[in-house]
Amino acid sequence: MATNILGPRPLWQKLLASLVLLFVALLVVLMFFPWDVLREPVNRYVSEKTGRKFEITRRLDVDLGWRAATIKFDGIEFANPSWARDPYLVKADRAEFDIRIWPLVTSKIVIPRLALFSPTLGLQMEQDGRRTWALGKDTSDGGTVPSIGLMQIDSGAIDFLAKHLGVDLHADVKYDTSLGAMPLSYRIKGRYKGQPLTADGRTGNVLQINATGAPPFPLEINAAAGQTKLKASGTVAELAGLDGIDAKFQLKGQTLGALFPLLGIALPQTSPYALTGDLSKRGTLWQVAGLKGKLGLSDIAGDMRFDQATQVPHLAGDLRSKVMDMDDLGPLIGLPPTARSASAVEGVAPPPSITQVKRPAGAKVLPTAPLDFERLRAMNADVKYAADRIQNVREIPLDRGSVQVKLKDGVLTLDPLDLGVGGGKLAGAIRIDAAKNPADIRASLELRGMQLARLFPKLETTGNSVGRLDGRLNLSGSGNSVATWLGGSSGDVAVMAGRGQFGNLLPVFATLVGGDIIKFLLRGDRNVELRCAALAFDVDKGLMTGRTLVVDTTNAVFIATGQASLANETLDFVVRPEPKSKNILSLRTPLVVRGTFGAPSGGVEIGPLAGRGLAALALGAVNPLLALAATIETGPGQDADCKDVVAEANKPTAGAAAQGAARAKGAKQP
Repeated sequence: MATNILGPRPLWQKLLASLVLLFVALLVVLMFFPWDVLREPVNRYVSEKTGRKFEITRRLDVDLGWRAATIKFDGIEFANPSWARDPYLVKADRAEFDIRIWPLVTSKIVIPRLALFSPTLGLQMEQDGRRTWALGKDTSDGGTVPSIGLMQIDSGAIDFLAKHLGVDLHADVKYDTSLGAMPLSYRIKGRYKGQPLTADGRTGNVLQINATGAPPFPLEINAAAGQTKLKASGTVAELAGLDGIDAKFQLKGQTLGALFPLLGIALPQTSPYALTGDLSKRGTLWQVAGLKGKLGLSDIAGDMRFDQATQVPHLAGDLRSKVMDMDDLGPLIGLPPTARSASAVEGVAPPPSITQVKRPAGAKVLPTAPLDFERLRAMNADVKYAADRIQNVREIPLDRGSVQVKLKDGVLTLDPLDLGVGGGKLAGAIRIDAAKNPADIRASLELRGMQLARLFPKLETTGNSVGRLDGRLNLSGSGNSVATWLGGSSGDVAVMAGRGQFGNLLPVFATLVGGDIIKFLLRGDRNVELRCAALAFDVDKGLMTGRTLVVDTTNAVFIATGQASLANETLDFVVRPEPKSKNILSLRTPLVVRGTFGAPSGGVEIGPLAGRGLAALALGAVNPLLALAATIETGPGQDADCKDVVAEANKPTAGAAAQGAARAKGAKQP
């Protein structure tokens, strides 16, 4: 009789052997199990759980693994909820996906890989959180949304609708292995943020929706939304959150302001632009490095950062222009770009507001277009800008400029603002509180050391030196355009000049001293000394009243009175010349300046001039030589007390003007 030399086996070994045999038998069964017999039960189960029709139309197959199973559908139709526009969430010839087994225990659906062949997808989401790809009866429950890692799509079509986001897009995709590393091409058409959108491009064969640890996939895009055009190529690590982006881009359009509805970045209105750079995104931080391009006729370069980590996103950057053209500043204050600026960027059509129609005589000069301050509440910002040189300055001798733009809780400040003007500088701050409606706007600017010869180039070319000009502007008020703000603003405006010399051509004609005209014609130009000049205004709700209007030269004193209305854009000034010497053939009489900013008019007061003319006629009837007596100027003009003139110019009148000036100076405060 045979004897078991090992003795009887322990019970636990027998149980373990039985479990192994059972597991092997189960694997054999599962490997050869006819999964398709479960197709109808699966159809009924999924339809019942989701509340909409689900059907595997031809065959079901499953490959089991220890951590995941691969499920294959030969033909699939999965209906959308009744509230959706498209009838199907997905309808495809074939579908294949991996699903993790253990998360199913907690009712979580994790799909590391999804492949669809010839699919039609109908994706839709609503403002209340409902979405067609949520797999529960309550489609607003985010817990029933599957987590998808990698996605592969063969040729097919995708529709995506999100009315509350302004998105309604249709995409046709095509898989072609002859395209190399990016075999999936796509064409998109629809509307985005109220603008027509078209796009086309290529990408890799596998899209990373939420996958982690996988290498980024390549992507090319050529898109147009309204007048904004984008070309980009690079890689994207994750589509769901548009994360892990590294791409080179080309962007052009009619105005940077049009990017606000598209991207949520509150940029100013500008001339047409064309920009290039390197774009990256990590988490909530977007960055543009090596930005360069054109804004109208001006060049632009620098780096920008846009962080969406907080509830109110933050924009920061450093920008510089080698040459900035004055024509490109118009859109910042509500003026359309000039025709030459609007046509400076190739491939961008000029805005429809650009016409060749000339401005009618007497038309408004101050910009009346409403400025969109509402968007200033959409983000915070801290951006520095500097222009090495400013060109096309016309009558304003600007040399260079720099500004730091800060935006915090709807309050925009330009501080410090520093402009090189005619050899001197204009510095100060502008503050716009867009949290109020109309916006509270304050400007406090000081002009220091501007050379008058730079303001009058003809004098500079003759070698005349006219000294320096200083001034200030302190205005505060409310408005939603430059015109409405100035039309209701209060404060103080003053310009002062000290000693200098200039050709006497201007004072000769201004004083209408006939004898000096004759001497000028006979002897040529000679220098006349400017003793002092001060032009100071009190501004009360848009009405500029001359407080001190004096120009004192060695041969005449000019004293003016009058007003200018910023609200109506009208002028009403009287200039009284007081020659300091006795001159024959003088027709000295007050000068008047009236009309509008767009069509000013000048002349002489008829009364005094007619009186001298009648006197000359009467004396001439007695003796022709006596007629000269009526034109003899006895020279009542006296030197102005320049110290008192400057002191008066520096002191705004008490009341609304002084209060407005004090409020404007607050623009320099945090």
